[in-house]
Amino acid sequence: MGRAFVYVILGGGVAAGYAALEFAKRGVSHGELCIISEEPVAPYERPALSKGFLLPESPARLPSFHTCVGANEERLTPKWYKEHGIELVLGTRVKSADVRRKKLLTATGETISYKILIIATGARALKLEEFGVSGSEAENVCYLRDLADANSLVNVMQSCTGGNAVVIGGGYIGMECAASLVINKINVTMVFPEVHCMARLFTPKIAGYYEDYYQSKGVKFIKGTVLSSFEFDSSGKVTAVNLRDGSQLPADMVVVGIGIRPNTSLFEGQLTLEKSGIKVNGKFQTSNNSVYAIGDVAAFPVKLFGETRRLEHVDSARKSAKHAVAAILEPEKTGEFDYLPFFYSRVFAFSWQFYGDNAGEVVHFGDYSGSTFGAYWINKGHLVGSFLEGGTKEEYEAIANATRLKPAVEDLEELGRQGLNFTLTVTNKPQPTPPVEVSSSSLVLEKPVYAWHATAGVILAASVAAFAYWYGRRRRRW
Repeated sequence: MGRAFVYVILGGGVAAGYAALEFAKRGVSHGELCIISEEPVAPYERPALSKGFLLPESPARLPSFHTCVGANEERLTPKWYKEHGIELVLGTRVKSADVRRKKLLTATGETISYKILIIATGARALKLEEFGVSGSEAENVCYLRDLADANSLVNVMQSCTGGNAVVIGGGYIGMECAASLVINKINVTMVFPEVHCMARLFTPKIAGYYEDYYQSKGVKFIKGTVLSSFEFDSSGKVTAVNLRDGSQLPADMVVVGIGIRPNTSLFEGQLTLEKSGIKVNGKFQTSNNSVYAIGDVAAFPVKLFGETRRLEHVDSARKSAKHAVAAILEPEKTGEFDYLPFFYSRVFAFSWQFYGDNAGEVVHFGDYSGSTFGAYWINKGHLVGSFLEGGTKEEYEAIANATRLKPAVEDLEELGRQGLNFTLTVTNKPQPTPPVEVSSSSLVLEKPVYAWHATAGVILAASVAAFAYWYGRRRRRW
């Protein structure tokens, strides 16, 4: 038993939905494209799970956040896929892949073959057991990676109003879930080993601003230690969290957000891996020219910084999907992916955006006692990264454009004084016009040559007049 398609997208997350939309825009024929997903629903905007989905009032629910509403595009409901002739194979696990024979084998024994495969398998949440701690199976221990996780978290959260929640991890999931738990009137304690929250991105000063606000909302922070074990009641529910520093925290529920791991196991030994993901070129093509990889699982060249990176964010998933499809359908017209790394988050009344790379020296600017502030990262004398909290649309665009330009920075103190005005000035400053090359010679004209034109004109006119006088005298002699 088997089916065959021209294009198969393996994975049903954000990248899969945006790839499907791009295929439809470019006129893929009915019956040519198939999406295989372990989840029982069509692709959706995963960021909603840690934000709107957890709200106590008017929470987000499907079909409201199917892709591609996150980029203000069409909402791709199951009906949309049917109308566009795109096959959705949902609730289906692929247990093996043979990229040489271009075949996938599902857990039910069905073979699905393809001409072009797009790997959009994303990543899975790291479990406590991978760090030597048991207890993930307890009903009040929650992870958050997919819709099933989100539904479980909501059910546990609703039974814990006024109770105590321990959040393990100080990254994206930890910070966003902690905010949602507070909104749901649950007491929150965050535990993580780093010296401050969001340690992979935030500076201590930036982190301090958000931590102070969280603490004003009742959140407690325990830093520099990790979970060592749980205490359970007779029904198997967690009642307390034991930390490595010897302390114990009462817990009615636990949320674990300790990172993710790309889903590459089907392709190990078949495709080249790098940065824990699947290595691709600037068109998202893997080491097998019939296979592409997009989203969290893809390690791709970031032209701006001249190195391969694997980025775990929805913006990268969306844009990599679009570019890969363009490269598949119109390879001659599609150049190398030129991406500016972008991260953002919205919690409580905050909204921040980061562009580029957090490498080099940091220059903070703005009012850290107010609502608008930011930071620049300067590496080897150039701006390589920008962070802004509380900006306008125009200001966010300005820091993005300035970061892409990588302008030279000589005086860090002056940069701090200028603050946001620096990027506004840089992006409004006319860029130098490249020299005009004259193809018939090696001459490069960098300045106007109007004087040269005038001189040449005078010489030419005098020559014509002299020739006319000479020719007239000759004719009179004849």
